[in-house]
Amino acid sequence: MESNDPSNSASENPPDEMLPVSDTETIHPNQESKGMEVHHHSHASHGKKNWKSYFWEFLMLFLAVFCGFLAEYQLEHVIEHNKEKQFVQSYIEDLKLDTAAISANLIYQKAKGKQLDSLMHYFEMQNIKGNESDLYYFARLMVRARRFQNSDRTITQLKNSGALRLIRNEAAADSIIVYQKLVEMILGNIADEREERKSVDPLLASIFNPYVFDKMLDSTNLIHRPPGNPLLRSYDASVHQDLAYLIHLIKGSNVILTTRLTKLHVRATNIIAFLEKEYHFS
Repeated sequence: MESNDPSNSASENPPDEMLPVSDTETIHPNQESKGMEVHHHSHASHGKKNWKSYFWEFLMLFLAVFCGFLAEYQLEHVIEHNKEKQFVQSYIEDLKLDTAAISANLIYQKAKGKQLDSLMHYFEMQNIKGNESDLYYFARLMVRARRFQNSDRTITQLKNSGALRLIRNEAAADSIIVYQKLVEMILGNIADEREERKSVDPLLASIFNPYVFDKMLDSTNLIHRPPGNPLLRSYDASVHQDLAYLIHLIKGSNVILTTRLTKLHVRATNIIAFLEKEYHFS
């Protein structure tokens, strides 16, 4: 009779048996080094660069930088040249405005010169009575002036921005500088003539009737010859002579202005022709 005691029966699933040490796989150092050698030799070896390789790399880099510099320099040169042409074109337009203003001013100065001559003649000859209307008219016109102001838009911009250096054509730059110096001289003459006209006022007030002067002026500020021959305040030849001296000074300024404005007109016309030819403006 078989016993049912489980303790006496063999287990159907015996525990794993411990393998003897001699049966385990032994890993030898030689095997690991052999695997490492295979991994190491899987990459291709690179040779050292010689001096020629470095030289060519440097040369290519240098050429790239140098070509970039040349391109930038050329671009800057083109931009500055375009700016130069723009300034010159603008300056030519200013000169054309100047020539028109000079022409109008010359007509005025020549007419005023004749008026001053007539006024001086009346006082010198003491041919006063019967010509009072002319005396009033010429005396009142004497203290007026037609202002000349050159068109300085471009030259002011060139000076303030330091862009005058952009005018690389020396002849063009010199012509601009010479022209501006003549303009400044004329503006100085105009300022002197203004002071001379102011000095006339006290003598005009002592010789002429201010009420007559007032009636000669219309609502548009134009001066008209007075009707008839209104009396002067003074027929004193000595006072007339004092006024004649001041008229003489104004005549001198008138001659200077006429001469220099004529010269300025010629110079402006010549510069326009020169710049248009030099910069190929149509």
